[in-house]
Amino acid sequence: MKHFGFKLTASTGARTSAAVLGALKMAQMAEMPEEEFEKLIKEMEGGRVFQLLKTSGAINLSEFPSARYAARKYAGYGLKLSGGDLPELADGNGDLVPLIQGIGQEKFEACFLKDAVMSDVERAEECDITVQDSARLRDFVNRAFIQAEFEGKTEAPAAKVFSAVAGVEIEEGSPVLAFFHREIWKGQYKVDAEKLAQLLPGLEPAEKNRVEKLLRKIEFADKRKTTLYRALEILMNVQTEYLTSGDPARRRPLSQKTLAKNLEVDPSVINRLVSNKSIQMPWGMEAPMTVLLPSSKEVNLERLYSIAAEKPELSDEKLRVELRSRHGVDLSRRSVAQYRKDLHLAASGSREAAGDLN
Repeated sequence: MKHFGFKLTASTGARTSAAVLGALKMAQMAEMPEEEFEKLIKEMEGGRVFQLLKTSGAINLSEFPSARYAARKYAGYGLKLSGGDLPELADGNGDLVPLIQGIGQEKFEACFLKDAVMSDVERAEECDITVQDSARLRDFVNRAFIQAEFEGKTEAPAAKVFSAVAGVEIEEGSPVLAFFHREIWKGQYKVDAEKLAQLLPGLEPAEKNRVEKLLRKIEFADKRKTTLYRALEILMNVQTEYLTSGDPARRRPLSQKTLAKNLEVDPSVINRLVSNKSIQMPWGMEAPMTVLLPSSKEVNLERLYSIAAEKPELSDEKLRVELRSRHGVDLSRRSVAQYRKDLHLAASGSREAAGDLN
């Protein structure tokens, strides 16, 4: 019997299997809650092979360009100061408060929250403080993170648990992100190919294999971080009007498919990435990330509801005209009637609508 089509060779099958396994690994990592992913990062960076790569200069961290951290939360947990374990900031009167204020938020974050490799002397010089004060601040930050990690979450989880990524705050009229998980967002991994090439020949075969496995794991972890980071940047930019106003009707339609295309990743990765993640809105409410990825219908429903609430006397036809005038959306009267029905809005203008048909 003659067979048509391409021949699946062993090498082709191996490449296909590797691609499938890679996609599954990426999907699994994308869906991880921030707390679980942070644990993975800590375990990975604490291992002997990672330390070997770091010491040799084959791998290092490059800061995200505008990453900052939420002062009100550390690593996704509420920081309890009332318990007395951290009396320096419990009542706002400790001498560390004016010290931190004198350094300024930007330098404090850069030297004490982001960079774990600076010495106390280097931090002191950069922040224009004494070495003793530098050591005290470092000790305080370390104890704050340790306390936050061992206290546990302050609230019971909801029926569906969402993992908080960051808080959104408004500064000078624009939304900015403050991350809750320092270990995740302290930087991107960068591999120095030249130094890696110098390191590998001197390793035993088994050690080389462990290095290669770790580098693949690092690649997936970095892709997960950078994809989520870039996704948040796009969402902040697209939904600026909503985030600054708090008005759901000012959201802009954005599908997961479109977001995936902009990020040049498979839509399934985005779906898994945002399915269980949440962000804290400027007005204090925690909401799923999918709130920033509404469909056209969701947005138009909000817009229609807003108009109908403001002018309940309008007929379907006049609601349609108002929607087009305010938002540039041209819907049929039939669609407006269906939307109104979906929203359970009374047909206040039904008699007028009937008159419009004549």
